[in-house]
Amino acid sequence: MDKQKGRGRFAFFCVAPAVLLFLLFMIVPTVQVFWYSLFKWGGYSAEGKTFVGLQNFQKLLTDARFLKSFQNTVLLIVLVTIVTLAFALVFAGILTREKIRGQTFFRVIFYIPNILSVVVIAAIFNAIYDPNQGLLNSILGLFDSLKEDPVLWLGDRRTVVYSIAGAMVWQAIGYYMVMYMAGMAAVPESLYESAALEGSGRVHQFIHITIPLIWTNIRTTLTFFIISSINLSFLFVRAMTNGGPDGASEVFLSYMYQQAYTNSSYGYGMAIGVVVFVFSFALSAVVNAVTRREPLEY
Repeated sequence: MDKQKGRGRFAFFCVAPAVLLFLLFMIVPTVQVFWYSLFKWGGYSAEGKTFVGLQNFQKLLTDARFLKSFQNTVLLIVLVTIVTLAFALVFAGILTREKIRGQTFFRVIFYIPNILSVVVIAAIFNAIYDPNQGLLNSILGLFDSLKEDPVLWLGDRRTVVYSIAGAMVWQAIGYYMVMYMAGMAAVPESLYESAALEGSGRVHQFIHITIPLIWTNIRTTLTFFIISSINLSFLFVRAMTNGGPDGASEVFLSYMYQQAYTNSSYGYGMAIGVVVFVFSFALSAVVNAVTRREPLEY
């Protein structure tokens, strides 16, 4: 009995610091965000703090810039997630199964963007997208029809979000490729050999053997990447466009930051934070429900 009590006290003292930190830095700030979203408040002093209930949320429904930021966020989540994970899967399959000279070199090269800071990546892509001397317009300038009319990749409302998406994809592919390669390395080679004897090609094997057997990895990374895209989109927008031109590249968190810390509308910014919080959890639940399936074993 004393031994069990001793184990219980030991477990309590091991877990208590982590629980305390979680409550202090996660639960309490989250509750405060919900509470502050009910006020009209500048955030810098207690003066002028007025309880307005759900008025901040009602205002969101008619705020054109917030609706644009919502649209951009959803577009980036869908576009960047699909493109990144598709390329990561294909590259992982090629580097895992095909005998290519310098495989280790390619793995390192693909992973390098993930260890660079967002600011460095933003600087690289700002140079690539430069309308006058950028690499992309220089390549397009080889065609006569585009020589006199360079594309303003980050200055045109029609292209700015897709330009940011390109930088996000380039940054993330290597990380998820490495994760998928770890899962693919565990698939027995005998399964591929048996499929080959039955006349199955590489693409058919990839779709019907590789993907089902690493589906747990795909499902986990899909949920993780969708949520992380919300945070990464803010960093890339701040570093590359700061929401421009004229708010065309605003996303959830950049618009929340602008309202809370630039426009002195802290309560309104916290209301946006609540929407982001609920949206993230709802999206995670939907993705988990849609991708749920019985795990395959070998």
